[in-house]
Amino acid sequence: MNAKEYLGQAYRLDQRIASKLDQVASLNDLAAKCTSTLTGMPHSPNRGTSTMADAVAKILDLQAEINRDIDDLVDLKRDIVTLLKRVDNTEYQTILEKRYLCFMTWEQIAVDLNYSIHHLYKLHNAALDICDRLMERDT
Repeated sequence: MNAKEYLGQAYRLDQRIASKLDQVASLNDLAAKCTSTLTGMPHSPNRGTSTMADAVAKILDLQAEINRDIDDLVDLKRDIVTLLKRVDNTEYQTILEKRYLCFMTWEQIAVDLNYSIHHLYKLHNAALDICDRLMERDT
């Protein structure tokens, strides 16, 4: 795995967490809409659990998954910070932090640092080369 792929993992994990949070919100909406139908007719004793209980169980399972993913993201970001601190050039560190820890767009980073996009790409590539060498040294 090269440095760009390694650093990009945090963004992808963050996006998966956001997707699961959206799923929880959707399940919460569904659970809020669940109602029981009351009739005078007897029901089969083998009838399945209620839709509300199913929705709540799914919500709890998904929230547990989200908590595990958040733990993984925190650990990954800690590892990324450790790698980035080893980059001697603070300018490179800043670019990599803004991109891979703050998930900023190239345009936002360029404006923040007052660079052209082309120059920013050159600095980014140089920073990734250093990270690749650091990662190779570790393996």
